[in-house]
Amino acid sequence: MTSPLPARTSDRLMILMAALLFSTGGAAVKACSLGAWEVASFRSGIAAVTLLLVLPAARRGWGWRTWLVGTAYAGTMISYVLANKLTTAANAIFLQSTAPLYILLLSPILLKETVRRRDVVFMIVLAVGMSLFFVGSQPESMTAPDPMRGNIVAAAIGLFWAFTILGLRWLGRAGHDHGPEGTAASAVACGNIIACLAAMPFALPFGPISTTDWAVVGFLGVFQIAVAYVFMVSGMRRVGAFEGSLLLLLEPILSPLWAWLVHGEQPTLWATIGGGIIICATAVFTVLRGRRQAEEKTAGA
Repeated sequence: MTSPLPARTSDRLMILMAALLFSTGGAAVKACSLGAWEVASFRSGIAAVTLLLVLPAARRGWGWRTWLVGTAYAGTMISYVLANKLTTAANAIFLQSTAPLYILLLSPILLKETVRRRDVVFMIVLAVGMSLFFVGSQPESMTAPDPMRGNIVAAAIGLFWAFTILGLRWLGRAGHDHGPEGTAASAVACGNIIACLAAMPFALPFGPISTTDWAVVGFLGVFQIAVAYVFMVSGMRRVGAFEGSLLLLLEPILSPLWAWLVHGEQPTLWATIGGGIIICATAVFTVLRGRRQAEEKTAGA
């Protein structure tokens, strides 16, 4: 009889499964023949319904803070689809990964958090990596018809995602200080509802939709967003934020791979170097931050 996996191993696998599902987004968006606004609306609508059905936490603690954070998350959802329809999946996910740069810039203003010298170095490295996506020119292709405009939209994903993360921290503090003020799950469900409704006017009028396109959009909403989020939440219960962040770096590594395997899509050399700088810097920064937090915790014990 096979013995069950240890709890922490099972949790790590759940986080890796979440990252795997998240990483399929770029290739799947490009595989759908629907326009960007249609994909964004249908994808988020299906995700919202799925989350509300399968995740009880998504139905609790709704308040004005939930809607505010949900708006930032909706911006992330919509800009992600728009960027992937315009530029390469690699560029979209790597530029989304610059969110820590915006977080470090905004957290002192919005959350009164202190920026340290090490944080400044990290911000400079991320800015260098980000700038490389705009060096030279990238040829247009079937899956990346307007790379420069797509890169600009992709940079907005990182900004919206940064506001989302800061908003989730704010929700956590508000819930701790004043009782239930919304949860991460409710904010994600709310954000998908907002994204669905906000994108819908731009998607009208709907034309004929093939079974294949419905299957792709259904996969994006149910698995790439909702099920992946459930895996992530379940895995994070016993895996620390530090280790979880490192495991989730699998997403930006795999996303360009799926786009290459499915569509033959290749980022430019400059984009590859820039993406490598962003991923490596994020991994190093996460490790250093984890050590610093462990030292602070030990000192305060």
